[in-house]
Amino acid sequence: MLYLVGLGLSDETDITVKGLEIVKKAARVYLEAYTSILLVEQSVLESYYGRPILVADREMVESNSDEILRDAQTVDVAFLVVGDPFGATTHTDLVLRARELGIPVGTVPNASILSGIGASGLQLYNFGQTVSMVFFLDNWRPASFYDRIKENRDIGLHTLVLLDIKVKEQSLENLARGRKIYEPPRYMTVGTCAKQMLEVEEEKRGGVYGPESLAIGAARVGGKTEKFVAGTLKELCDADDLLGPPLHSLVLLGRRTHELEYDYAREFAINRDTWESIWKAEYQGRQ
Repeated sequence: MLYLVGLGLSDETDITVKGLEIVKKAARVYLEAYTSILLVEQSVLESYYGRPILVADREMVESNSDEILRDAQTVDVAFLVVGDPFGATTHTDLVLRARELGIPVGTVPNASILSGIGASGLQLYNFGQTVSMVFFLDNWRPASFYDRIKENRDIGLHTLVLLDIKVKEQSLENLARGRKIYEPPRYMTVGTCAKQMLEVEEEKRGGVYGPESLAIGAARVGGKTEKFVAGTLKELCDADDLLGPPLHSLVLLGRRTHELEYDYAREFAINRDTWESIWKAEYQGRQ
C-alpha cells in the first residue's frame, strides 16, 4: 500500500501515532520536500522515526513517480507530507497514478496551515478561497490571485495567502543549458508579499485592498516560536523583523470580521490605535 502521511506543521513530534506506526513498518519512506518545510532538519526526523528517509523533490514526484510507487503492490511505501497530505494537488496526481497501477492508497491526515491559521484568532468559518503569492520577476508578475481575493472581499470573507518557497530551483540560464546547478533556498516573507500585493493593486486599481487594509502576518504557525503580527498592509511591509524566520503566511481581513476576532487580533497589533480606528471605520457593523 501507498500511505500518504501528514507530518503537521512544526517538528518531528507532530506526526500522529498512526502515522509513526506506518513509517516504522514501511519498506521505504519518502519526504516530499518542495511544497513546504518542517522547522527541523531531515536528520532529526530520521533519528526520531528510527528510519532513513529518501527526499522526494519536485522532479521526482512529478516526473518519476514510478520510482516512489515501485513494488507498492506488495510492500508498504510511506510518502511524508508537511502539514496535511492533500494540501497540494501534486499529491492528488500521485494517488491517481497509484490507482492506475492498482496500488491501494491510505491517508493519515494532520494539521495544516489551513487549520493552524485559526490560532490568529480569526474564525475558520469566515475564510474564503485560499490564494498563493509567488516571487515576482522583471518579466513575470502573475496576478491571478487578485480576482480570487476580490471575490472573497465582495462577500466579506478573510483570505489566507500562502507565500512562495523556492527549494532546489534552477536559474533560467542553468535550466536552458541543462546544468544541474541549483539556487540557494528562498522563502517569501510577509513584507515581500504585502509590497507585491500593493504593487498589483496600484496596477489594477480595483479597490480590492490598499495600504490601510487590515491584515495579519503569521510565522512558524504551530511551532514553539509561532508569531502573529497585525496591522495595515503598509505596516506589514516593514514587519519582517517582528515576525522573524520563515515560514510566513498572510491573512487579509474580510469586512465581516466579528468583534471577537478583532479583539483577539488587537493584542498583537503593531499599532493598536491605528488597528482600532480602521476597524471601527471600515469593519465594525458589517459582520
